Amino acid sequence: MMSDAPPPARRLPRVLRTVGVLLVVGLTAWLALAWALFHDPPLDPVSRADAVVVLAGAAEERLPLGQDLVDDGVADELVLSSTGLPGNAAADAVCAEDRPRTTCFVPDPLTTRGEARAVAALARDNGWDEIVVVTSTYHVTRASMHLAQCSEAEITMAGSEPDLGPVGWLGRFVEESAALTASVLRPACARPV
Repeated sequence: MMSDAPPPARRLPRVLRTVGVLLVVGLTAWLALAWALFHDPPLDPVSRADAVVVLAGAAEERLPLGQDLVDDGVADELVLSSTGLPGNAAADAVCAEDRPRTTCFVPDPLTTRGEARAVAALARDNGWDEIVVVTSTYHVTRASMHLAQCSEAEITMAGSEPDLGPVGWLGRFVEESAALTASVLRPACARPV
């Protein structure tokens, strides 16, 4: 009895070609999704709020946007995450000055999860119903998810624009994809703080 199947030597290139096509399609789909979630996330217009919160990290990029929002009258209170880490030196320096209308907090742990819990507690303790949160565009999606899990306040995200080249963006896409997956699997808060 003869088989219509090609010999094993001819099947291997066909399998490899199929796997290659699937990998290219999968990578293209992931890049498109990563672009939408991390490079160009959906942002609502910023309106009057009780506080402007600047999340830690990339402070040279995030802090000016937070200060501009307060200067423009979006909120009277500037709230800064203070970590003592190198990427947050500009915000930590503002916290060391003890400025009026500026509140600083140290998240525990020093993660986005810790920041979400701390911001939720500050909102609850200060009676804040509306908060504008500033972070880098690549961080907006995950930070927004954590904040929504932890706080009943209305959160509006404001994304600062990082100065990254293609390799930098690719690194952020990989890091944020993994972190967002972990956030979905393990929420920052089981219920609002």
